Parts: sequence; structure tokens; C-alpha cells
Amino acid sequence: MAVAFAALSSFTTLCQADLRLTLDDRHLTPAERAASQQLLDEAMAVLPPRMVERLDRDIRVRWHEGLTHDVYGSAGGNLLLLNRRLLPALTDGSAADQRTERPHGTVRQEMLATLIHEVSHLYDRARLWSPENHKQLAFCSQRAGSLGLVGLPDSCRGQTERRFTLSDDPRLLDLAGWPQRVGQRGERERDNAQQARSPDAYELTNPLEFVAVNLEYFLLDPSYACRRPSLHRYFQEHFGWQPAHVERCEGGLPILNAGHDFARTPLVELDPGRVYEVDYLFAEANDAWVSRWGHSMLRLVICAPGRPRGPDCRLDLDHHLVLSFRAFVGDVQLSSWDGLTGVYPSRLFVLPLGQVIDEYTKVELRSLASIPLKLQRNEIDALVERSAEMHWSYDGDYFFLSNNCAVETLKLLRSGTARLELTALDSILPSGLLEMLINRGVADNSVLDDPREALRLGYRFDSYRDRYEAMFTVLRERLGLPHADVEQWLALGADERRPWIEKADLRASAALLLVEQAALRRHLLLAQEELKNRYLSGRQRGDQSLAKADETLQGILANSGYLSRPAELLDSGGYGLPQASEWQRLESESSQRQARLSQLTEALNEEVRQLLSEERQQELEAVEANLAQIGQHLRALHKAGGGLQLP
Repeated sequence: MAVAFAALSSFTTLCQADLRLTLDDRHLTPAERAASQQLLDEAMAVLPPRMVERLDRDIRVRWHEGLTHDVYGSAGGNLLLLNRRLLPALTDGSAADQRTERPHGTVRQEMLATLIHEVSHLYDRARLWSPENHKQLAFCSQRAGSLGLVGLPDSCRGQTERRFTLSDDPRLLDLAGWPQRVGQRGERERDNAQQARSPDAYELTNPLEFVAVNLEYFLLDPSYACRRPSLHRYFQEHFGWQPAHVERCEGGLPILNAGHDFARTPLVELDPGRVYEVDYLFAEANDAWVSRWGHSMLRLVICAPGRPRGPDCRLDLDHHLVLSFRAFVGDVQLSSWDGLTGVYPSRLFVLPLGQVIDEYTKVELRSLASIPLKLQRNEIDALVERSAEMHWSYDGDYFFLSNNCAVETLKLLRSGTARLELTALDSILPSGLLEMLINRGVADNSVLDDPREALRLGYRFDSYRDRYEAMFTVLRERLGLPHADVEQWLALGADERRPWIEKADLRASAALLLVEQAALRRHLLLAQEELKNRYLSGRQRGDQSLAKADETLQGILANSGYLSRPAELLDSGGYGLPQASEWQRLESESSQRQARLSQLTEALNEEVRQLLSEERQQELEAVEANLAQIGQHLRALHKAGGGLQLP
């Protein structure tokens, strides 16, 4: 028993030993020794208590002449080396004022960060002796003593050893930018695409360096909690502690609304507290090759200012936003091969819900299903916060088969909510992901059980194809049209449809208005395709008639990229989410870009019509004339006395 007690006492002493940074002061002058010790003491003072307690070793710190000029330090085993060329400036105090292009600003602050960085590496690679309880340890010690062994036998070592490594923690890898790859059984992405707004590109090298770099900022930068809130929370929970000086985050999360309304400022403060729910927004498939499996998005159900958070917030459609991962196409041509091979960047667009509804239901004639996700309040807040972080940091590559909208949405849900149900999900299809979310109990599709109620409450937005068919049925009944369906009607020329306008009553006129608007959208799409083909072929031939439009279009593409990659507005200084000191520049830059986009769009609208064929121009003008005539006819009928009753 005495042996067991001695082993237990020895082991307890070992566990209670703390990290020590011991200066190798040989060949140092008294002044160098004092300045070096002060730096070491300062580093020890900012390290998390749990790190100091767990990393129970004596690390010797030595000034070394063998390090290259730009390397501040390195560590291995129980030895930490600092670059001796930095010692004179540390000793005379000039290092505190000497500015550097490195992330922490001054040479002295960089030396302090280097100590933290290297100690973090040692901590990240360490193992901890962690007995479940003293009885287990006493039993193992007694067994070791009876066998005449020094220390614990291997059988006990396996029971008491526990890793606290950070760089291979799945949760940290999700947040850091090395998420799971789809279809690879948990294998992680090799490259980190969260490359925008990085404090130090060295963090993107690998997870080991990511941990070390971010612990520098977690411990030294009071604004880290506001710039990288998800990672700050992760480190805070891991250590059960946070630095004493942490800035309070004021205001909402900055995002850029990529809507088409260029008259409105794109810079918006998003308050997670106003987000009532998050929906999986699914655009149903159509016949286009890029859309045959649907499209995955997330809908933020945001309450209007002043409205208490609750079901009524679903009525505030003008405030709802959509998070949509899309390929950013820097040209008018969408290449299927480029989409397969990752030529296009994949970015997180933040769009107004109304624009998304119009885009899919009116233009692409695809229905939308908006299915609530069963998230707790803290999960909603974290997901919104994580979305803003990705909005500013992410610039990936779009692969149609492996990194598409479904894959990107799933990765965002994983990193944003940390839900265990999402860990094993593996789908490259938007429809498949929706089915999995429903089967795992994460998405509530019961809201679609009653189609009429789903439409009324905004859980479903029907394709306008059904409306056009319904309107055409009205036209056939009221006007006796000989055509079989709406497609035949729309295939007619605008001049052929015009004689029926004067024959229509109020109800038929309202139906004609809606169907003629569909004709306009149809011809605008055909005009877009015609323009694209002529533009591409003409540019290859060097057609000078396209020069002005080409310049305008390239200007639009160059100026609109920031809406999906807002980091372009802040090309130097700062990292993570922009802070108050950067807000004024953001407002100025985004307003200037938005004004320029508005001018370019107006110019392009005037120029593109001149590039269309004469036949296409005439048809567009004829459709617009029909719409104007229907409007006049409706006003005349209404004035004549029949109250307008929409079909």
C-alpha cells in the first residue's frame, strides 16, 4: 500500500505541475536578461489557466542566431528558440515602437505573439494524463507496484490517457474552413476556402497553424470576439475561460444585400435577435441542365423593426433574406464544362426574398417550398452569425457534382448549428438533402400538408406557370379563344394577340394583363439568349459594333463582384467581420459601387436593344404596346362602372 500511495502521490504531483517558461540566460547581459524575462512573464500572464495547468513541462527559451531573418521563433520538444537579431530592440525598448507589416503591428507585439504561437503548438500536440477518479489511479498504481514496475502499465495508460488536441477536433475544423468532403466518408477538404479577411495567410497552411495563429488573436486582440465570434466561443468553451479584456460587440452583423435595387444602399446591419426562424428554401426542378435537381437555399424569417419575435414575423416578407450559394459567373456565358471543373467561384449571396420569389416563380417558372428547420434559439443565433462570417471570408470553387448549392448549404448548417444529426448527412442533390433533413427530424414539412394554407402563410410560392394556365382558362371561357393552351397563345405574335384586347371584359382583361406580362418575360429571356450568342460570336470576330456594350458589360461584372465578395471593399487591414472603425469606409465604398452599377445598368439597357435583331426589337415593342393598351382598356372599363374583380 505504501508503494501505491507513493505512486499516487508522485502522479498527483506530476499532474499538478504547471507550464514553466525558463530563460536560458547564458551569454546574456543583465539588461538583456531583464527584458527577456519580462517578455516571458507577459506571455505567461495571458495564457489560459487550463493551458498552463495541462501543459505540465519546463520549456527552455533561448535566443538563437541560426533562425532566418523573417522567422521570429520556433519550438520543438521542450525547447523554444527566439531569433537573436530581435534581442537588441527588445532590450532598448525600441521594439515597442517599431512598426512592422506583420499582423500584430509592432516588433515587440510580434515577439509576444510568437511565444504564444509556439506554446500553442506544444499544447496542441500534447497528451494529458487524466484519471477518471482516484480509485482507478490507486488501483493502477497498486498493480504497478505489485509487478515492480515504474509508472503505470500500458493497460492502465490507455484508460487514463486523453487527448485535448485542437487541430483535429471536427468542430474546430468545420469552423476553421476544412469541412467534410461529400462522399468521402468524413475526409476533410484539403484547401481552406475561407481566405478573405484573414488576419494572417499563414493560418490557411494547415489546421496546426490555424490553431496557433488564432490563439495569438484570441489572447492578444480584444476585438477577436467581435471579428470571429464563432471561434472565440469555441476557444472560450474549450478553456472554460476568456481573456480579461474583450470588446463588447455593438450593433448588428454587417452584410451586403445583393438585390437588384441599385438605388438602395446594399450595406445592412443584420440583427440575429430579429430572426424568428430559418427555413430550408427549395427551388423545384425544371428542364434546364443546371436546375434539374432543384436549388438549395436558406431563408431568414426576419421580423420587421418593432415587431416581437413570433409567427407574425412570417408576414414581414419585405424584411426576409435568402442565403444562396451560387457560382459567380464573370462573363455572360455559362459553361457546363466550367461548372463541372470548378472554374467559377462559389460564393454566398445574400438576397431579398421578393427578388428570389420573382426570379424562380415568374422568370424560371419554378415553385418554391419554404420548410422551417427545427432549431433552438441559440442555434438560430449561431447560424446567422456563422452566415455573416462566411459572407465575408468564403471564396470557394463551384463544382456541379461535388461542391454545389446543396453541399455548401449543408456545410453552413453543420458549422452554424453543430447539430449531431447533420454530421452523417451526405448528399450532393438539393432534393436529397431536403429529404434527409426531413427524415432526421431537422425540417418540418408538415407545413405543406394543406396546399392552400401553405400558400397563404408563405410556406410555398407556386410557379406562375399554373397561374398562366388558370388565366388562359378564363380567356377561353370569356373570349372563346380557339387555342388549346397558354403555350400556343404565347407562341403567337403580339400583333395577333392584340385584336382580342378590345373584346375583353373586366375579368378577361385582368387575365390578359397577367398573360401578356408572361409574354414580355418570355421575350426578354429570348432576347437575353440572342444577345449572349451574338455577343460571344461577335467578340470572337472582333465586331466593333459590340465594343461599347462590351465595355459596359465588363464594367458591370467588375463592379458587381463585391456584392458576393464584400471583402473587396476592405482590401487592407482588419480581419473577420468588419468593425465600427471600418464602417464608414464600407458605407462610402459600397455607395460608390452601387451608384456606378446603377449608371452602367441604365447604359446597358439602352445599348443592348441596338444589338438585338430587328425582328426581336419589333416583337418586344409590340408586347409593350399590348401591355399599355390592356392597361388603358382596364381603366376605361373600370371607369365605366364595373368594379374590378380579379380572376
